[in-house]
Amino acid sequence: MSEMLMKEMESLSTKAEEGGDAGRSFLLVDEEENLQVRDESDFVDRLGCGDVAGVKVISIFGNTGDGKSHTLNHILFGGESVFYTSKSPSSCTVGVWAAYDPALGLVSLDTEGLLGTAANQNQRMRLLLKVLAVSDIVVYRTRAERLHNDMFQFLSNASGAYLKHFTPELRALSSRCGLDVPLSSLGPAVIVFQETTHTQLLGHDSKGAGHADTLLQKRFHDLGLGTEAFSSVQYVGTQTITPPTDYSRLLEAVGQQVKNTHTRSPRQPGIVFHALDALSERFCGELSDNKMTPHSFFPDEYFTCSAVCLSCNVRCKNGMNHLRDRVPHMADGLCQYVHQFNNKVLICKRCYEGGREVIVLPKTSASTDNPWFGLAKYAWSGYVLECASCGVIYRSRQYWVGNQDPESGVVRSEVKHVWEGSDTFLTNHQNAAQRVLDGMNCVIQSVSEYSTGPTKAVAAWVTDQVAPPYWRPNTEITACRGCRKVFEEAERKHHCRSCGEGFCHPCSSHRMPVPERGWGSAPVRVCKACYQQGGPADTNSQVCKVEPRGLIARRVTEVAQSTLDMVTTAVDYPLCFVKDVARPDYWVPDQDIAQCHQCSKTFTPIMSKHHCRACGQGVCGACSTRVKPVPSRGWDHPVRVCDGCHARTDVL
Repeated sequence: MSEMLMKEMESLSTKAEEGGDAGRSFLLVDEEENLQVRDESDFVDRLGCGDVAGVKVISIFGNTGDGKSHTLNHILFGGESVFYTSKSPSSCTVGVWAAYDPALGLVSLDTEGLLGTAANQNQRMRLLLKVLAVSDIVVYRTRAERLHNDMFQFLSNASGAYLKHFTPELRALSSRCGLDVPLSSLGPAVIVFQETTHTQLLGHDSKGAGHADTLLQKRFHDLGLGTEAFSSVQYVGTQTITPPTDYSRLLEAVGQQVKNTHTRSPRQPGIVFHALDALSERFCGELSDNKMTPHSFFPDEYFTCSAVCLSCNVRCKNGMNHLRDRVPHMADGLCQYVHQFNNKVLICKRCYEGGREVIVLPKTSASTDNPWFGLAKYAWSGYVLECASCGVIYRSRQYWVGNQDPESGVVRSEVKHVWEGSDTFLTNHQNAAQRVLDGMNCVIQSVSEYSTGPTKAVAAWVTDQVAPPYWRPNTEITACRGCRKVFEEAERKHHCRSCGEGFCHPCSSHRMPVPERGWGSAPVRVCKACYQQGGPADTNSQVCKVEPRGLIARRVTEVAQSTLDMVTTAVDYPLCFVKDVARPDYWVPDQDIAQCHQCSKTFTPIMSKHHCRACGQGVCGACSTRVKPVPSRGWDHPVRVCDGCHARTDVL
C-alpha cells in the first residue's frame, strides 16, 4: 500500500511540475524545508494568479488523519480533489502543498499532519510555523471528541515563537517591499474547527453569539497559555452523526475573514513568496534532537543559533544565520574562566562608564612608540595597557614603589564567552607572548645587520631617562671630555659619577667613593681629573641637593640596563623553546606543516618554517619576505605575512 501511495504522490508532483493540470496543487516546500519554486514568477505562474492584484493566504493544521486536505478541498474547491487525499494509514501530505482559489482570492497551503512518525521531525515542525507566519487565516482541524490540551499548547507555542523570532524578519521584509501595513503587526486569524460524532459542541447550551469563542479563550487562560500573536481566535464546530460533513459554518467563517481588511489586507502574490523565502533563508539547517527543549512544540532551538560557548556550554541567543548580518554570537549570563581559552579580558573602565566596551591588551610598547624605544620602555617601565580611545592608561612599573594592580583603577575584568571559529579577543591575548618574541627577533635581526649600534642607542636612551640631573645627556656627548676623541656609533659613553661629564672607557677607569653626590661609601666610576683632585669641584649647587632621589633611580635602572646589554647575545638563546611557549593558537603547528602553503614546496630539515601572522599558515622564507601590520590579530607594527595576505587590499 505504501509503495502504491508513493507512486501516486510522485505522479501528482510530476503533473504539477509539468503544468498538465492547472487545477492540481503543487509541492511548494519539501520535508527538508527547501523551496520547490525557482523565483517569484515561477510561484505566481504555478498558482495561476499572475493577473491578481491581491491575495490572502489560508493554511490548515491538525493531527495526521484528521482530514485536513479533504477539508480544504470542500470549503474552497467544491469537493474537487485539488489536494491529494488517501485512505492509507500513512500521511498522504509530505511537505507543504499550494493551490489558488480564484473565487475567494485565497492561496491555500496544505501541511503535513502533527504527531506523525516521519523523519526530520524537528525540521518539519519548524516548517509548520513558517507556514503559519505567512498565513492570514489558519484553520486548526480536529476530529477529537473533546479539545485536547495538545492543541492549546501547540497554538500558544506558535504564538510565542511568532512574536519572538518571526516578527523582526517580517518587519524587515515589509520595509524592503514598501508595505504600508507591516506584515508583523498582527499574526493570522485562527479558526479552531472541531468535528464530533457523539459529543456536543463547545457552547451548545448558549444561544448568544461568540459564547463558544469566549469558552475557548477561557480554556487558554486556565492552562496559563497566551495567544497574543493572533489577530483573533474563533471556534467553529460541527457534529456529524451521518456523513457527509457539513462545512457550511466553516466556509462562512473563512469568508468573513477574507472580507475583513481591518487587521490583514490582501497583498500581491509575490509578497507571499518573498516572505516565505526570507523565513526559509533565515531559519534553516539541521536540528539535533538532543539539544531540544522538552515539552514545547516550537522550542527556541528551532529558530536560534546552534553555536555553544566552548567554555561554559551555554547556547547563543541570537537568531539563526545571524553571522550573515555581521551580528556576533551572544549569550545571557556569566561565563566561566577556562585556562586553555584564556577568556578573561580587561576593559577600559573609563570607556565602559561612558557606554562603550573597549578591550585593552598587555603590550610591550604603545602603538605610537618607535620599536626601539618601545623595547627600552618595556625594559624600564614594564608592560603597558593601551586603550584605542584613551591611549596608554597603565604602565606596570610606572612608579618606583606603590604600583597598583590595573583592575583597582583603570580597567575592569570580564570573562568572555568563547565561540567556535571566533577570533575576537582570543587571538589578541594569545599573541601577547609572540609579539614580545617578534620584538626580540627584530632586535636580534637589527643587531646582526647593523652591528651593535641600535642596542647602544636604546641603552643611551634609557640612561638619559633615569640619569641624575648633573649628568650630561648622552645626546650632547659627541667626544670624550678627557682625550677629546670623537665617539664612534657603537662606542659606549661613560659618565663620571663625580662631575657628570661623558668619557671614553680609558679616561674613566678610576674608581673612588663619591658620598657627596649620594653614591655612598662604595667606589664608583670617576674620570682621571676628579680622581686626582679627590671629588667634585662644587657640591653646593642646586643640582646636588636633589641627588639622592635621582641616584636611587639610577641604581634601580642598572638592572634594566643589563637586560638590554644581553640583547647582543640573544642570538644564542634557545628560541625554539620560547616559540613553543608563545605560539598563538591559530598558527598551524610545525609538525602539521609538510609544505609551503603558498608555493607548495616540500619542507626539508634544513628549511625554516615561517608563520604568516595574518592567516597562521606555514610558508617558506621566499613566500614570506614582506611585512605588514595585522591589527585584527593584535600586531600593531609591521610583521611577517605571506605573499597572499600581503596582496590583499582590505585591512588585515
